[in-house]
Amino acid sequence: MDQSVASREALQGNQMSRRGRLRFKSAQTFFVTTTVVNFAAVFREDRYCEILVRNIKHYQQRYRFRILAYVIMPSHFHWVVHTDPKIGTISDIMRDIKKYSAWDIMSELESAGQSNLIRMFEAEAGDITDQRRKFWMRRFDDRIIRSTRMLRTVIEYIHRNPVKAGLVDGVTDYKYSSARNYLLNDHSMLEVITDWI
Repeated sequence: MDQSVASREALQGNQMSRRGRLRFKSAQTFFVTTTVVNFAAVFREDRYCEILVRNIKHYQQRYRFRILAYVIMPSHFHWVVHTDPKIGTISDIMRDIKKYSAWDIMSELESAGQSNLIRMFEAEAGDITDQRRKFWMRRFDDRIIRSTRMLRTVIEYIHRNPVKAGLVDGVTDYKYSSARNYLLNDHSMLEVITDWI
């Protein structure tokens, strides 16, 4: 069976538990994209993906958000996250993940002798007085998820992203994607809520 068809069936299956049901009226579920400056393909290497994953896990404990889908692409990161604004807004979450993952990745880049990238990130900081280097683009894009139909569409888009980019042949072949959570029940990278229907 084609993996995109299997993905849709998994998302639409009636047999899924109802304990993960979300309420979209509260504007707490977001489709978020954040990108490395100059679209630098830092996340082609596992070690930098692992740093981002560690930061996400750390802040998930702090802010108690729930991940419904994600993919770490070479130069950017997409995810769907359900927040509890009493604990942390999407802005709080993204600020901390971006800030601390950037510090950790810069440190690893220095250790790996990636001086060309370090110089580029220093140049991107420009005249920013409180910043020596700039890893992520300043803003992140976010859209409120307002319905299960919209959520299904966004998750399908996220899961197809590595295939569309020519990185893999099938959606479950990509290591840093929640397609593996949905289709293989593999939560080894990040815990993803797959029973939200």
